[in-house]
Amino acid sequence: MAAHSGRLRKVLAVAASALVAGTGVVASAAAQPAGAEPVSWEKCDSADLSGVPITERHLFRCATYPVPIDHADPGKGTVELAMMRRAATSPDQRIGSLFLNPGGPGGSGYNRPTTAVERFDPEVLERFDIIGFDPRGVNNSDPLRCFKSAQQAEKVLGRISSVPVTDEQIDTTMDAYQEYGESCAKNAGELLRHMSTEDVARDLDLMRQGVGDEKLNYVGFSYGTLLGATYVNLFPERSRAIILDGNVDPALRTSDGVQYDRERAQGFELALDGFLKRCAENPKKCAFGEGDPRAKFDEIRDHLREEPITMPDGTEITLDQFTDSTGSALYKPENFRRLATDLQSLHRQLNPKPGLVPELLTVLNVPTTLGKLDAAPDAESSYVDDSYFAVNCTDKPIPAEPERVAEIAAQWEAESPTFGRSQAFSDLAGCSTWPETSADVHRGPWAHQAENPVLLFGNSYDPATRYEFSRRMEQQLGNARLVTVEAHGHCILGGRSSCADTIAANYLVDLQVPEPGFVCQPDEQPFS
Repeated sequence: MAAHSGRLRKVLAVAASALVAGTGVVASAAAQPAGAEPVSWEKCDSADLSGVPITERHLFRCATYPVPIDHADPGKGTVELAMMRRAATSPDQRIGSLFLNPGGPGGSGYNRPTTAVERFDPEVLERFDIIGFDPRGVNNSDPLRCFKSAQQAEKVLGRISSVPVTDEQIDTTMDAYQEYGESCAKNAGELLRHMSTEDVARDLDLMRQGVGDEKLNYVGFSYGTLLGATYVNLFPERSRAIILDGNVDPALRTSDGVQYDRERAQGFELALDGFLKRCAENPKKCAFGEGDPRAKFDEIRDHLREEPITMPDGTEITLDQFTDSTGSALYKPENFRRLATDLQSLHRQLNPKPGLVPELLTVLNVPTTLGKLDAAPDAESSYVDDSYFAVNCTDKPIPAEPERVAEIAAQWEAESPTFGRSQAFSDLAGCSTWPETSADVHRGPWAHQAENPVLLFGNSYDPATRYEFSRRMEQQLGNARLVTVEAHGHCILGGRSSCADTIAANYLVDLQVPEPGFVCQPDEQPFS
């Protein structure tokens, strides 16, 4: 997605990197690369370190870092990026910095260093400064704002249905999306025209220079895999270790946004089918396993298409709520037991039996937010995330044909009955009425020329970034190695597969990659 052609540059001489003899470790006194100001680290606000033990808070520093709004015309001003650093615990063995992106687009990565102990093996924390940041337009980093107030935002966004079925619902939703785009064009300013993933990749390169690293070490999740793939193609000679977990299909995403989202809907269906089959195979441990889980699920969904279900405690479940919450629950296998219990409660409410009272819902009644389907469910925030559409409507080619959305939604629903319609009324609908944005998008080539292979992880039943996308990422990058994980859920690193976490640590520290075709297992399968 870098709008610039991404010409391949010659690999820089390693002499300037000040390597420690015989170790491959970059000395902490490495010369500052030219072209960017050093980051000025300061003490973090105590609220930003919530959950961090007092004995470890000395490791953390925070900063705001200015980057050009328009990299092609720095005179247009700057935008401030919020950054947080967790210092390597063995500074004499320090390799460099490790930048993290949680996905989204729009996911806040600023405080990711505070949970680094849960995500990485100890040797990674010993030898890398862990760097979290909010990309341009996101949360703490001069957020992009399409509305002047939360009340104005709610007045517009509150009219958007995620799964509109009736003509009235469809018209109301599309009218609201039209107002959303008009409000962004009016209020978001110059930043709206510079929200591409290429813009973020160039910001990332300046941050890399700002922390004093000659080459980038990076872990990107979900949408963050597009950022990593873009960076390694724009700056191959500046890339050391790039890990991409839960991969997008970069070529399809940046060439045909409509087909990409159609295939995303299919990915959610595959993940749902995997969950239901797993449940059917383990009826004693899955509350929804009695009878035919697939038929029961379809009965619930089809009923909700006609009218809501009201639970005994007064909770009303609509088709919007059911679809969004089911999709969200599929991101995390640890939610599967509660999802199964909730589904059984809904089915019992539709098919009451004397003496059997449905249990209270725990995951299917959780409020969901507009967009951000690439982000993990824990990436929720209190701010209105306008950057989701600002990035996707820039990166993904989607025709300005709002009159076709309903027709396409019906087609997708026929092949993906649970998620096809909701997927169509997300980016396809929103971007069909979005203001014109920058042409600076990297749309290839993707076959990078970095010295080291990119390490990829793909789950067999990933809902948001289907496994096929990871296979395509490996093919498109060329110099890459895919580790298949026979797991459910979105992304894998961070304690769900010791096998995957160990491979990631060995790669980051020693640049080791496993043999082609390597397969990992999760530490635990659902309903096991």
